[in-house]
Amino acid sequence: MNVLLTGGAGYIGSHTALALLDNGYNVTVVDNLITGTSNLVPKKANFLLSDISDEQKISKLLKDNKFDVIIHFAAFTKVGESVTFPEKYFENNYDKAKTFLNTCLKFNLNKIIFSSTGSVYGQVNKKNILEKNETNPINPYSKSKLKFEKYLYSLSKEKKLSSIILRYFNVAGADSKLRSGLLTNPDNLIKAICEVALKKREKLIINGNDYDTKDGTTVRDFIHVTDIAEMHLLASKNLNNDFSSKSEIFNCGYGVGYSIKEVVDEMNRILKENIKFEFGPKREGDAEYSVADISKFSNKFKWKPKYNDLNYILKTALEWEKSI
Repeated sequence: MNVLLTGGAGYIGSHTALALLDNGYNVTVVDNLITGTSNLVPKKANFLLSDISDEQKISKLLKDNKFDVIIHFAAFTKVGESVTFPEKYFENNYDKAKTFLNTCLKFNLNKIIFSSTGSVYGQVNKKNILEKNETNPINPYSKSKLKFEKYLYSLSKEKKLSSIILRYFNVAGADSKLRSGLLTNPDNLIKAICEVALKKREKLIINGNDYDTKDGTTVRDFIHVTDIAEMHLLASKNLNNDFSSKSEIFNCGYGVGYSIKEVVDEMNRILKENIKFEFGPKREGDAEYSVADISKFSNKFKWKPKYNDLNYILKTALEWEKSI
């Protein structure tokens, strides 16, 4: 099976490329390296340095190769930055993605797995979020992702493509063999905790401590990046075997919520010392509670997570941080 994977020089994209290659797939990575790093592109993958909106380069690639499935990761993903520069996020995450997809459709490449986000749901009551819940994104990053979801949905209604939309909750951790991990993201809590633990950052700022949660800090569903990669593997197998010209949406998480303070406490247990933190103001665009209901994906793909363990997530993230 030949997979065209955009954004494979990034965090989740590179882990998914590794999972596909480990399972005998052929993978071609397209990345412009604006936020990605060439070192994260697996050595066994083919690599094209290109923006996804470069119709000439993408057309040549599609003319010279026959792909079965697209996995589309390429996107800007920093929530805080999206609030400051919303136009940048809509141009990159929607306009360029649309140009790329339309180029693929010209070459009859019409099966796509789209990397979306659980933050499209916005603020929800304290219950696990189902795919059928209303979407109400509260920042430009999430809005740009939802806009592309809707575009995929409209094309599937026109019988032009078949898509699987994966809405990630909080992806964390690193490859156990340290082949890949998260290099930079100021919004990623576990990355920040690891940097403080290793004295790369002076202290952790926890944004808000008066939320209506068990300890006043926000609650999140953290999923290990290797489990997310496997979810893409299962989705690509399914999509390759079935062209039903419809868009299906699945949540990707564990269905378990941890507060920010609980994550800090778990890292303190690993380190056997307390990391330095202080409470700061709430951050615009942050949801109070964000935990997935994952029964739809689990039932459809008979999926059981392998790394559903906060301690393991933190340890692999810490080992990766030491290695860089």
